[in-house]
Amino acid sequence: MADYVSRVIELCEAKNPGESEFHQTVEEVLESLRPVIEQHPEYEECALLERLVEPERGVTFRVVWVDDEGKVQVNKGYRYQFNSAIGPYKGGLRFAPNVYPGIIKFLGFEQIFKNSLTGLPIGGGKGGSDFDPNGKSDAEVMRFCQAFMTELYRHIGPYTDVPAGDLGVGAREIGYLFGQYKRIVDRFDGGVLTGKGLSFGGCLGRTEATGFGIVWYAEEMLKANGESMKDKVVAISGFGNVSWGTAWKLQQLGAKLVTISGPDGYIYDPEGITTDEKVAYLLELRGSGKNICAPYAEKFPEATFVAGKKPWNVAADFNCKVDLFMPCAMQNDVHMEDAKNIVASGAKFYCEGANMPTTNDALEYLIKEMTAVGPAKAANAGGVATSCIEMGQNSGHAVFDREKVYEQLHGIMVNIYKACADAGEKYYGDRNAIVKGANIAGFEKVADAMMAQGLV
Repeated sequence: MADYVSRVIELCEAKNPGESEFHQTVEEVLESLRPVIEQHPEYEECALLERLVEPERGVTFRVVWVDDEGKVQVNKGYRYQFNSAIGPYKGGLRFAPNVYPGIIKFLGFEQIFKNSLTGLPIGGGKGGSDFDPNGKSDAEVMRFCQAFMTELYRHIGPYTDVPAGDLGVGAREIGYLFGQYKRIVDRFDGGVLTGKGLSFGGCLGRTEATGFGIVWYAEEMLKANGESMKDKVVAISGFGNVSWGTAWKLQQLGAKLVTISGPDGYIYDPEGITTDEKVAYLLELRGSGKNICAPYAEKFPEATFVAGKKPWNVAADFNCKVDLFMPCAMQNDVHMEDAKNIVASGAKFYCEGANMPTTNDALEYLIKEMTAVGPAKAANAGGVATSCIEMGQNSGHAVFDREKVYEQLHGIMVNIYKACADAGEKYYGDRNAIVKGANIAGFEKVADAMMAQGLV
């Protein structure tokens, strides 16, 4: 008979057919929890893992809106509220054409552990829609967001579920969503959404928080192995807010960022994306609505655009050195062939920035072959940590200055790294076992709360 962990993984796959992203993250997390589960037979007795992988609530709804030509459009909306053992559900909304239940479930499940790692009282959830904001007018985005919130509002609240932005959901979308929520409930519940504009309860530093947190986590990883971020050559993917924040903090710490990427290919800049002008141009690229990175090479002729490829083979493509790879774009961005190219480059460090950007087999290979590998659920927790700071502002009617937010966020990221390393050492005898350590450190707090609260 299969052991408890294997049975739960098989059961989850059977109950969620075709949802590969969800299956992948459940398997990765539960496999790493084996040494903890073995010490707690009571978890099996109360079906704790079966409860953990099943959302407490899942809502699917249609979103009907009218485009600029007067045509009625219909999209699907989702919100999966996964776990509220340590606090209200917290997690972003993603608007993208590839959104379906499997992606929202994987993101929501990961959010449980990410939020727990921050040390803050927030549970895990995620939502979104298959609506694509790219190429839409502001009026179309507003009408969609109003229609989306007209259904979602009944399932959220400051003490129930606090959504935020994610891919395709930025300050514009959050503003429209909050405006509609306020209109429906007839009150100013500032804590119902985070990522709001500064004029109505937002938090300074939120836009760059995820990127800053990723770099601060990677910095701790390097320090633990006797190295620093200064003068390191770094390759990242993406060019949106996360990549922009990552580029900005790398610049501040003296690293040399040489790549960004988009759906159209990747950019190699041998001089580095290290000036204020270059870093700021990433925001201009994202704001264009074209979702391509090729114009960077037109703006800065020293750079080269490589069409149709990802930056994971940049060292071989341009015979250049890379010390640290950081995928910051999307899930399943790095496959086994990419992982082999990364290892072949001679790089010693790899830190995930996006949610689950590495396939399970590729991640295992990187862990085996590289000095240290940082997990996304720990490294990119800076965004949700800052969202929680915003929640504190809203509840206390206070406003923190930017430096105060940075100070709090930096401390949170240092503590997250330490928790991951301590758990890796305790259960696997290795302080560099931070991928498994992140799962364990996030799980233990949630498991203790679930056990204390009974069968709920």
